[in-house]
Amino acid sequence: MNNNKFLLTTGAIALAVTSIFYSCSKDINDRTSNLPALNPASTDANAGTWKPVLLQSSSEITVAAPAPTTTPDYIAQLNEIKATQAELTDEEKRIVKYWGAGGILRWNEILRELVAKHNLPPYQNDDGTYPFPSANNPLAYPLFPFSNPPYAARAYAYVSAAQYDALVAAWHYKYLYNRPAPDKVDESINRLIPGSDLPSYPSEDAVIAGAATEMLKLLFPGDQDFIQAMAEEHKKSRIIAGANVRSELEAGEALGKAVAQKFVARARGDYAGAAAGNAASWKKLEDDCIARGEEPWYSLELPKRPPMLPGFGRVKPFLFDSLTVIAIRPGPPPSVTSAKMQEEVKEVNKFITKPTREQTRIVHYWADGVGTYTPPGHWDAIAAEDFIKKDFSEVRWARNMALINMALMDAAIVCWDTKYFYFNPRPTQLDPSIKTLTGIPNFPAYISGHSTFSGAAATILGHIIPERAKAYSDMAAEASISRVYGGIHYRSDCAVGLTTGNKVGEYAIQRARTDGAE
Repeated sequence: MNNNKFLLTTGAIALAVTSIFYSCSKDINDRTSNLPALNPASTDANAGTWKPVLLQSSSEITVAAPAPTTTPDYIAQLNEIKATQAELTDEEKRIVKYWGAGGILRWNEILRELVAKHNLPPYQNDDGTYPFPSANNPLAYPLFPFSNPPYAARAYAYVSAAQYDALVAAWHYKYLYNRPAPDKVDESINRLIPGSDLPSYPSEDAVIAGAATEMLKLLFPGDQDFIQAMAEEHKKSRIIAGANVRSELEAGEALGKAVAQKFVARARGDYAGAAAGNAASWKKLEDDCIARGEEPWYSLELPKRPPMLPGFGRVKPFLFDSLTVIAIRPGPPPSVTSAKMQEEVKEVNKFITKPTREQTRIVHYWADGVGTYTPPGHWDAIAAEDFIKKDFSEVRWARNMALINMALMDAAIVCWDTKYFYFNPRPTQLDPSIKTLTGIPNFPAYISGHSTFSGAAATILGHIIPERAKAYSDMAAEASISRVYGGIHYRSDCAVGLTTGNKVGEYAIQRARTDGAE
C-alpha cells in the first residue's frame, strides 16, 4: 500500500471510529438525558456487610477517619460549595442533572460508548495478513482494543465488579464514621439533588468514579484523557449539587482506585492476553476437527481472518472455576454429514429465502455487530432501563450490574470454549447459496454466542426482578432465534446456547442468594 492510500484508509477508519463514538454516545444519552435524579427507596444501610467479589472484607482497605465538621478546613470546604453555587451556569446545571441520575448508570453508559467505538475489526495488510491491536501502543492502527463480544463482556464484568466491591467498602466506612451530608451540617447549603440519611464520607460517587477510571485506563488505554475528564466532571457535579465536600470526594476516589487495583492485578493474570493464540494453535484446532471426521470451520472473509480469540475459553471466570467451564460444555452438535444437520441447513435457507418483515426486524434489533456495544452491552442497556424504574441505591445498582456482567463474561468463556472445542462450520460454509441478513462472525458456529449471552442475562435478571422473568425469557428466545432468521446459526446452535447460558445464569443466582443483599 502506498503512503497516500495508507493515509486515506487510516483517515477513513479514524473518521468512522469518531463518527460511531459520537453517534453511539448520542443514542445512549438521548434515551436517558431527561432522567430524574436518583432517589433510592432504601439506603441499604447493611451493604457494608455484603459479600464482596475480590475483597476479603469490606474493611480490607483502610479509610482514615474524617476530620470533625467543626474544623476550619471543613468549614472552608463548605464555603467552596457556597461559592460554586453562587452563580451557576447552564453547563453546571447540566452536569448536576446528568450525574444526578446515578453514577453506576452513567459509567455503564460510558463503558458502552467505549466498547462501541472500539468494536471495529482491523483492516488487512497488503500481504493478506491482519495486524493486531497493541496495548503498548494503543493509538497506533489498529486501535487497541478491538472490543469484540468476549472482550466487551470481560470489560463490563471487571468494571462492574470493581465498582461493587468499592461501594461495599464505602458503605462500611460510611456507617463507621457516620458523617452527615453538607446540607445537614449547614442548612444554608442548597442541595440540588435529593438527600437522604446516607452518611456522606466517603463519597459514593467518587468511589464509583475512582474504580471506573482505574479499570477503564487498563481496558481502553488510548482513551485516558476522555475517561479522566468524565471522572473530574462526575466529582465536580457533587460539589455543585451540595452533596459532598472535597475531602469526601478525595477519600472516595482513593478508596475506589485502591479496590480497582485488586481487579487490575486479577485482569493481568486471567489469561485474556493469550486468548488470540497463534498460527500453530489455529492449525491444531482444524487438524483436531478433521481427525474427528468432521468438516472444520474456516474464515469466509477474504483474505481469511484469524479466528476471534480461540483461547478465550481458558480465561479465568468469576462465578466458578475452570473445571466447571468444562463441565458446563455441552455435547457435540449434529455431524455435518447427518440428516439432522442437512435438515437444519435447509431450515436456515428457507428463512433467508423468504424472510418476513417481523423476522427481518428481529434480526436487525438483535444484530449487535460492528460499531455497537455488542450483545453483552445490549443486555446491560435492557437491565439499566428496568433498574431506573426500581429506585435502587447506588450500591444495589452496582451489585446487580456486577451479577449480570459476571454472568455475561462467564457465558462468553463457556461459549468460546465450546466453539473452539468443536470448531463447527456455519450454515454459509455448508451451503454457499445462503446469504445472511447481517454479517458473518469470524468464529465457529456451535454454540451461538447471542443465545448463550441472552440465556445467562435473562436468568439472573429474572431473579433480580422476578415480575419481569417471563419478559426476559421471551427476549432471550427472540435474540436466540434471530440468529437462525439471519442465516448465521443452525437451530441446534441456538437451542443449546440458550440452555448453556441458563446454566451460567444459575451460578449468578447462587451468588445472589448468598451475598447478603437479599
